[in-house]
Amino acid sequence: MSTVTMTSNNSVLQGFSSPFTSTTNPSGASLTRRGRLARTLFVASLTVVLVAGFAAKSGAGDQVVAPTSYVTVVVPGGATLWSVASAYATGDVQAMVEAIREANNLKGYDVMAGQKLRVPTA
Repeated sequence: MSTVTMTSNNSVLQGFSSPFTSTTNPSGASLTRRGRLARTLFVASLTVVLVAGFAAKSGAGDQVVAPTSYVTVVVPGGATLWSVASAYATGDVQAMVEAIREANNLKGYDVMAGQKLRVPTA
């Protein structure tokens, strides 16, 4: 009868994992204390960056805007967008002009007599 003996030759297993070795580092060398600290800090900073990215993407921290109420106005003959805005503005007329344009999806600054405009109120 013949006997078969099995020997472990670690030089053959270089670069490959073996079920008989218990190394956690792919290079086979154990990490020093400084290496483990560097790895931990790297993983922690990567986690912070990913969490911040997901929070920014999801809209966390967006400002809540109060709903705006509107008044519907029929433009009288000879009136301009500036005159309508100045009649309803409590402060900056140019800002009111832009708010009226945005509320009504106006491309320009021209309005016609009889046109209905939504004018935001404060």
